[in-house]
Amino acid sequence: MTPLLVTRGGVYVRVADPDWEDPLSGDFAKARGGRWNAPGAFPVVYLNGDVRVARANVLQRFAGLPYGPEDLEPSAAPALVSTAVPEDEFVDVVSDAGCAAVGLPRTYPVHDDGVPVSHELCRPVGQAAWDAGLPGIACRSAAPAAPPGGEELACFGRGEPLTPLQVRRFLDWF
Repeated sequence: MTPLLVTRGGVYVRVADPDWEDPLSGDFAKARGGRWNAPGAFPVVYLNGDVRVARANVLQRFAGLPYGPEDLEPSAAPALVSTAVPEDEFVDVVSDAGCAAVGLPRTYPVHDDGVPVSHELCRPVGQAAWDAGLPGIACRSAAPAAPPGGEELACFGRGEPLTPLQVRRFLDWF
């Protein structure tokens, strides 16, 4: 795999449980795994390109449940943490060519038939990027309600830790 790279950086947001001690730590994703990392592999902080993508990811978590995020007690509802990501070259899973270069369908985050691309297909891409010393993956959002062109950023636990710029209560951002 020879990935294409894309420059990304600037302010990103993370949906976080209001009780998380360090909402910008990749340790939880390291322990449990995520789209781009297998459980126990390496730390990843999963970020949203903007508030619209963050909302879409929250809605996805509640899909199929008889209640929505707005039904939670305000103190238990997800907070939104903004952070500044240093500009760098990330693996490109945003462009059609970038998707193809890492062996994913050009239609990512779904296959040609509309079936979502599984985490199992994405994790080898993440592992190869980690092994190559890259800072992470810029990708199209996989949240079904994400706006066209909505992006996410998977930041690997390299370099200086990310720090919060602002923490917004659920009622103030959703």
